[in-house]
Amino acid sequence: MNTQASAAPAGIVSRLELAVRRRFGNSASLANVSVATLGGSNRTLLFDLVEGAARRRLVFRQETYRLAHSPFIEPHLQYQLLTLAARHEVPVPAPIFEFAPEDELDRGYVVACVEGETLPRRLLGDPRFAEARARFPAQVGGILARLHRVPLGEADFLADVPDSRDPIAAQLERLDYYGEAHPAVELAVRWLVRHAPASRRRCLLHGDFRTGNLMMDETGIRALLDWECAHLGDPMEEFGWLCLRSWRFGMLDQAAGGFCAREPLYAAYAAASGEEVDAEAVHWWEVFGFVRWIVLNVMQAHGHWTGVRRSPAFAACGRNTCLIEYDLLMTLLGRYR
Repeated sequence: MNTQASAAPAGIVSRLELAVRRRFGNSASLANVSVATLGGSNRTLLFDLVEGAARRRLVFRQETYRLAHSPFIEPHLQYQLLTLAARHEVPVPAPIFEFAPEDELDRGYVVACVEGETLPRRLLGDPRFAEARARFPAQVGGILARLHRVPLGEADFLADVPDSRDPIAAQLERLDYYGEAHPAVELAVRWLVRHAPASRRRCLLHGDFRTGNLMMDETGIRALLDWECAHLGDPMEEFGWLCLRSWRFGMLDQAAGGFCAREPLYAAYAAASGEEVDAEAVHWWEVFGFVRWIVLNVMQAHGHWTGVRRSPAFAACGRNTCLIEYDLLMTLLGRYR
């Protein structure tokens, strides 16, 4: 994760140090605090927790705003998910503690820092990551198999998330709120309704499993990051999202996140889970994924032009919607698979 030397807000750092001392004793202190330059919606700081001669590198995540009709689950649920995932041997940053009201840090938590790389173009093109790319299908197949085997009852705190109840309705409700007309989305929704696959088992989904949310080093995947979109649903949804053209970053012939073709990934998942991947269902979820990705970009652009939180990156999301609509239409026409 890239960092910069600019100082974190002094009030945040002082309150974080007090929160640390509440949990680790008055002799604990902070050092080497830096601001992450990657990651968009949350304030992210990296710091060393110093306990005598021992140091641990940790990550502070704080929700800085909450948009109306946001698809992102609240930090408390994210922290529960990290704890649950770790218990089932899904690789995640180890949860350390969640903020309490007396910390005066609003909503958020602290996790262990996992060193590695997330920038897609480096992961997909740098010779340093050749071994990681080769191991990608088997690793992803195993990780998703473990995640999808988590007993549904242990994740029932996500049952009321809109995407858990009705994913299509959730997207349309958000788009209606933002008040934009997108004929390509309307066309796609009609297609989705007419071609809905047979219902499959429901399971815990990461919801944003893609290139960019995988912390990797030269040997492969070290941690699955950013659980804001987690919900319950069809395991094939995870593959449809990962295989969106949007996550290939120029490696267009490698459908699975720019790393590999679909077939070795599907085979690895079947071997690890005992469940075959339904390619037609994945195609349906891929079309749905474009709809969802359009709505997410509309949301980010809406936040910029309404002044809720201004950023060139969020402004660019308005342009991104056109690019995603094109990919969606080409997929519906059968030009892209």
